[in-house]
Formats: sequence, structure tokens, C-alpha cells
Amino acid sequence: MLLAAWVAGNAHAETKKPFDRAGWLNDYRTLKAALEANYSHLAWFGSPQGGVDLPALDRRTEQALRGARTDVEATAAFDAFIAAFHDGHLVRRPTSPPPVSPLPEPAKPSSYPDANTACAALGYVPSTRVNFSLPFESLPSFTLMTDGLSEAFRSGVVRSGDRSIGIVRIPRFRAGEFPGICTRAFEGATSRDGGVRPEDISNRVDPVWLDTLAQRLRAFRKEGVSMVLVDLGGNGGGNDLGDWATRAFTSQPLTSAPLQVTAGDAGLPYLQKEVSELSAALAVDGGVNERARAMLEEQRAGFEARVSAAGSPCSMGWVWKERRPWGTSSCTRLVDAGFFSGPLGSLDAGVVDARSASTLFWATIAEPVRGVWSGEVFVLIDGQTASSAEAFTTLLSDHGIARTIGVHTLGAGCGFMNDVAPVVLPNSRLTFSMPNCVRLRKDGSDDVAGVAPDLPVLPLPGESARARAMRVLETMTKRPVNAE
Repeated sequence: MLLAAWVAGNAHAETKKPFDRAGWLNDYRTLKAALEANYSHLAWFGSPQGGVDLPALDRRTEQALRGARTDVEATAAFDAFIAAFHDGHLVRRPTSPPPVSPLPEPAKPSSYPDANTACAALGYVPSTRVNFSLPFESLPSFTLMTDGLSEAFRSGVVRSGDRSIGIVRIPRFRAGEFPGICTRAFEGATSRDGGVRPEDISNRVDPVWLDTLAQRLRAFRKEGVSMVLVDLGGNGGGNDLGDWATRAFTSQPLTSAPLQVTAGDAGLPYLQKEVSELSAALAVDGGVNERARAMLEEQRAGFEARVSAAGSPCSMGWVWKERRPWGTSSCTRLVDAGFFSGPLGSLDAGVVDARSASTLFWATIAEPVRGVWSGEVFVLIDGQTASSAEAFTTLLSDHGIARTIGVHTLGAGCGFMNDVAPVVLPNSRLTFSMPNCVRLRKDGSDDVAGVAPDLPVLPLPGESARARAMRVLETMTKRPVNAE
């Protein structure tokens, strides 16, 4: 038996692939070329404002790879390189195995007879904590209104004398995290062929998500709260709901963040999709009114021009040689792509028909909840607040609607406007995801930089989570909350 183990061990040693430094260096060149071609935040990090000295990082990484003696050391060099960007969307994924032909998939049901079966089959399940990111529930003056389990969005009121603060928890800007939202969507969908089809549920979940959030805010109004704290601690993002939901917190007009996509293979499909959707809106049965047609045609022409511009991108190789101030380089490999809310950043209600409005301005979906809350707003952020949650935060902050409180966000910025295949390196098969879009803040910066809180509340040595929760509330009100 010992002899067999010895033979097996030696056979493994003989078949083990030797360290291939040249292969790893080639992988590094491949990764840099992929970043130059499709990484949307490269120009930002190539600037002094981005906070990363890319020429120095390139030299360190090259030196580390040339000095590496094992695959483990070479992999560590790649990990250090990626980590230096501090971009929550630029990450190494599990190593991809060699491609194989996919096996047959079981048939999917065309409809479901009941909400529980449908929502379970479609994957509606919370993956983020539903309780508050700080234990506000444990404070003496707190009253729970909704638990976030049986009903979406944990909410409650902290009272102190004649003051009260409504706290609502948004764990993710994605309806798939909320089984209760799916159940409501199922119950409101039209039954066909003895059941409800998956697409009928998916078409309803986002409006139901927004309406459920609005219910929490209406309840705060009924309770007479004087300010609202939106808890985004640990909220890693989601989808466009991060943009749309802002409309519930103000009656003022909001203009969504300007959007750019990479002028490469990763960004081109988004631009082409917009051309197709604008064309489809123009070709709708019954036609559109003159004003809507003019707006749709103008936007389609603009996106067609952007498709052409994306076909002739420049070389981003300069980022490894020099640092160019943000906004000054003629080569960023980015193309303007409208706004995070679609072709338009804002659109007054009733200007065009509903179909045209939803094509031109996706946040039209939030019109029924606009201005449900119009009082004072604070947004609680932490080091895991990211992506779409940062979009929510920056839009309200840049428009002066909300003040941010807590600690600096993760810094993930805009992620993906369409499906983007990961980059798989040929030698090591290390696999990386890289985002293809940029959201611009009011000052013109890339929101991948994250959000610094207006009111920092940093953890103190020896401070409990309960004490910090109280300090957040006291910072909001500028005086003790639980004075009685």
C-alpha cells in the first residue's frame, strides 16, 4: 500500500506542469491588452484623480512575475495587480476549465400554478441580510413596522420626545432578493393556460418592488416622522432600481447620471441594442405622435453615430507610460451613451405616450411613486455599499436631496450594461470580469471612486454596534436621540 502511494505520488510529480514564466508574462500582456480594449474605468485610473499610479503598478507587476518561481507566486502578482484598482467589478473569478460542449438542459415549465412554486423555481431568495446594517432594532426607543421577511424592506421608527426617524432597509436593488415581491407580482399577473408565465412575473416585479418601498414611506408619513434614514449598509448593488427608486424620495425633478460605455467589443452591443429598441418604438402598431417620433428619431440618430464612433477606437496603451488628468485626454476609449436611465436623463410626465416614454427614459416606471416622501433624507453607507447602491446614493447626494452618513463606500461604480464575457488568460486560465460602463457624477468624476460620507461616523475602538447605531442617529439629529 505504501508502495502504491509512493508510485502515485511520483506519477503526479512527473505529470505536474513545470512553472512557465514566459507563459505567465504572456498572460500579463494579454490581460493588459484586454484592459486597454474593454475596461471602462481605465482612463479614470490612468489619471491622478483615480488614485492609482498605473506606470508604477505595471513595473511592480512585471518585476514580480519575472521574480516568481511558482504558479502560486505568479497568481499572487496578478491578484495584487487587480486589487490595486480598488474596483469592485474588476475581479478574478474562479479559474475557467477548458471549454466543453454543453450538456442538454431539462425543459423549463412554461407556466406555474401557484406563487410559492413559481417564486422558488425562478430563484427568488434573499442572499443579503434583511436586518439593519447596524442594530437599530435593539435601541430602546425603536418600534418595528415591517420585518423584511414576511414583508419586503425592514422598517421602523425611532422616537424621542417630539422627534421621530423612519428607518428603511434596502438590502439590494434587485427584485430577485425578495420572495414576497415575487408573490405579489404573481398574484397580480393574468393567469393563462392554467398558470402564470415567468415573463408575466418578471414584467411586474420591478413596479411591485417600487410600490412596496413607497408603502414604507407612506407609513412613515402616517406616523409623522420628521426624517428618513435609508439603510444601504452592505447593499452591493443590483440593477436599474438603484436609479429608479430615487424618485420616491423627492418631488423635485432628477436627472440621472450621464453614461459612457467602452468603445470596444464589450460596449458595442449596448449601443446597438439601443438603436434596435428606438427603432422598435418608432415602428409600433398605431404609430406615435409627432413629438414622440421626433424625440425617438433624434435619439436613434445619436446612437447610430455612437456605434460608428465605437468602431474606430484609439489605443489606451498610454496608461502604462504616463498619467493624464481626467477629462483632458483625447483618448479614453469611451463613448457617450445617454444616461443611466436610458437615452434621456429626465422626461416630464405626459410629454409622450407611455411606450415611447419607457423607451426614452426608463425611470418612467417610477412615476407612480414619485415624491411619496418629500422630507429630509439621510443615506447610511458603509464599505460594502457598491454599484447600483452607489448610483442611488450619488444621484440623491448630487441633487442635494439626501445627506450621506457612515463610512466611505466600496467603490464599484458602473458595472455592466449588457452581458460581457469574462477574460480567460491562455496559459494560466485565470479568469477576470471587467466592467464596460462609466457613470459620471455632477462634478464630472467617475463614480467608481466611491462615495465619501457627508457625515462620517467611523467605528471607534471599544464601541459596540449598538452604540454606533445610536451615534448615527445622534449625528443626524445633532443631539441625543434616547434622552428619556
